[in-house]
Amino acid sequence: MTPATQNRSTPTPAPKPEPGAAFRVNGLDGIRAIAVVLVIVFHLGPGAVVGGYLGVDVFFVVSGFLITTLLLREREASGRVRLGAFWARRARRLLPALAVLVLVCSTAAYLVGGDVLVGLGRQVLGAATFSTNWLLVASGSGYFGDGMPELFRNLWSLAVEEQFYLVWPLLLVLVLLRMPAWLRVALAALLAAASAAAMWLLVDPAATDRVYYGTDTHAFGLAIGAGLAFAAVHLPTAAARWPRAIRAGMPPLAALALAGLIALAFLMPGDALVTFRGGLLLVTVLTAVAIAGLLVPGGWLGRLLQTAPLRWVGRRSYGLYLWHWPVFVLLAAALPAWPRVGGPGWALGGIAAAVTVVAAALSYRFVEQPIRRAGFGASLRRFAGWWRSSWRTAVGAGAVTVLVLAAGTGSVLAIASDPGASQTQLQVEAGQQAIAQAQSAPPSPTPSASATALGGDQISAIGDSVTLAAAPELEAQLPGIAIDAAVSRQMSAAPGIVQAELNDGTLRKVVILALGTNGPIQRSTLEQVRALMGPQRDLVLVTTQAPRGWTDGVNATLAAFARSYRNVELADWHEVVQPHLGELNRDQIHFGGAGARLFTGVIHEALQRLTQLPPPRDEQDDLSLPVPV
Repeated sequence: MTPATQNRSTPTPAPKPEPGAAFRVNGLDGIRAIAVVLVIVFHLGPGAVVGGYLGVDVFFVVSGFLITTLLLREREASGRVRLGAFWARRARRLLPALAVLVLVCSTAAYLVGGDVLVGLGRQVLGAATFSTNWLLVASGSGYFGDGMPELFRNLWSLAVEEQFYLVWPLLLVLVLLRMPAWLRVALAALLAAASAAAMWLLVDPAATDRVYYGTDTHAFGLAIGAGLAFAAVHLPTAAARWPRAIRAGMPPLAALALAGLIALAFLMPGDALVTFRGGLLLVTVLTAVAIAGLLVPGGWLGRLLQTAPLRWVGRRSYGLYLWHWPVFVLLAAALPAWPRVGGPGWALGGIAAAVTVVAAALSYRFVEQPIRRAGFGASLRRFAGWWRSSWRTAVGAGAVTVLVLAAGTGSVLAIASDPGASQTQLQVEAGQQAIAQAQSAPPSPTPSASATALGGDQISAIGDSVTLAAAPELEAQLPGIAIDAAVSRQMSAAPGIVQAELNDGTLRKVVILALGTNGPIQRSTLEQVRALMGPQRDLVLVTTQAPRGWTDGVNATLAAFARSYRNVELADWHEVVQPHLGELNRDQIHFGGAGARLFTGVIHEALQRLTQLPPPRDEQDDLSLPVPV
């Protein structure tokens, strides 16, 4: 029998892993790099990748796969799983970088001041207890919304993973390791299906934060990663022991899965219902396929994804993810008049990205890796023994001590300086109060509308939080106006509101529609609104000003619709406010005082143009612009 024949007939079993030995899948760093780049570009690049948030779900699958694999390898090598040692390793990996982030960014927030301090104590509590996701659910903070961004909002995904790290090893040791391998895979698949089904069934199209942040509804990626680990734990480590067809076919299949993920990053917006009803599940399945393709030893895709730049980014992906969002929020707060869209918006994102890379690299080199290798105790003893070292070490230790004390003091002052409510929240509440008072007060006589003016008693205004912020000024300039506005309202709600006012007999001669802030709009929605109103009523469409990827599309749709009908007028708020962005809040959406007067003035000018329209020549003339002759 030849050696080749002998190898085929009696394959040598794969060697058992050493307890605590490093485990790496060639190319996994590249997948991490792609995931973190998608998330960073999604947050820092204005409208570049509408679905870049899916990088978080890629991380979930990678984490579920790696953690389960490490636990299984430890059991196979030593016959048991030491949960205390596992949790200690996780703490060494995650806590040092997180502590530095919270101290540095909280201190920076104290120096910047204003809205970035709102709710900071709650956010720090969430970071310390890994409960950020549930605190965000309780506070109603939407990931895809337009509210004031919390400084540490991105820590929601870290909270989900930490909750997984706490519960999953216990479940594995107490239940799953007593089951046959096939049953483990089936149970992981069942858990993933249950989580995805919960997201599908519980999602509210008007408020997706509960299912997006919830551990129960967003754990399917972790479960799918764990199921892949169960299925792959006994795969051979030698390429020759893999069937040739699988060895040749898996890398191309994995490459197609990666291409699908990148395509979804450009095609699947976060506010689409399909995202929560199968879209994110598809992302996790594609990620699992991509990882499975990397398990084939010596595959070309693994070598490609393990090139030096991808490996560098992938190994620092944790720090890059931690820093990018707080850095961007702080920069935006410190530079309130800096445009957030177009070239200037990209410049601001580029500055934030550069700061992020430097911060993550320093954290990885001087904080994460030393403590990860030496542990907390040895690192603390080494630091405490600075007086036995050289003068350079002593100076460095002294500088670090001063910085830590300063950051700790700054963080305490930042939490204590929480104003309790953001500038925008106060303005919106003032608008809500003004509307409530106007509705409860007895009607007061208003000047009769002349042929060249429209009185407030002839106008219905339907809007979102921007309209609420402007409500006191609208009522002052247009006495008697009827305002129906709500936070986070989208254009899709307009037909229902118009129909309800028609049913109640409260819809007036002129309707102002200001609903473009919170998401894309469809021309068909505008057509539906106008059909409900009827040709005897006039319509004013207000363009939107918001540093959002959909703003240009919303404004183009509104402008095109206004050009199509003679009694539809455009109040171009976006165009008028560009030279006056400094009058807006730091979110570059809401306003008070001067901004409210400017907003009301734009609407007033549009109303004036409506009064100057010539009378229709016939019954059809009000349906479209006259045809040139």
